[in-house]
Amino acid sequence: MKCTPHKKIIPFIMFWLLFSEMSFAGLPVYVDGQALPSLAPMLERSMPAVVNISTTKNVQLRENPLLRDPFFRHFFQLPKQQRQQQQKKNSLGSGVIIDSQQGYVLTNHHVIDKADKIMVTLRDGRQLDAILLGADPEADVAVIQISA
Repeated sequence: MKCTPHKKIIPFIMFWLLFSEMSFAGLPVYVDGQALPSLAPMLERSMPAVVNISTTKNVQLRENPLLRDPFFRHFFQLPKQQRQQQQKKNSLGSGVIIDSQQGYVLTNHHVIDKADKIMVTLRDGRQLDAILLGADPEADVAVIQISA
């Protein structure tokens, strides 16, 4: 099988792209002799306001339609009344404390949607129960409250 010039140059181009200066692109540290400002101080001040949010909700499992058939139940000797089965569903998300005095936390609606229990974990590891104050599903925002 004959090797075409295209097949010979492709490995060279790949090597050049991987190890050239272009592959190490990033923001310059200095522009016109001036150091670029850093976001680090702002992040250090705002990160304590970011919290983890975990929710739990009980979901009713759908019953198989065959289980409603008296003949099917009799044939397989199933009890006449079957109890509803529930399953716990957990979800995780994040939020931002917007008023530490009142304990208000802003989060996404889809994080807390239909939750039976909302738990907020602070940056220092403390876990606090939260209650839903209000939500806008269309805008996907919600406000919950923790004990201040």
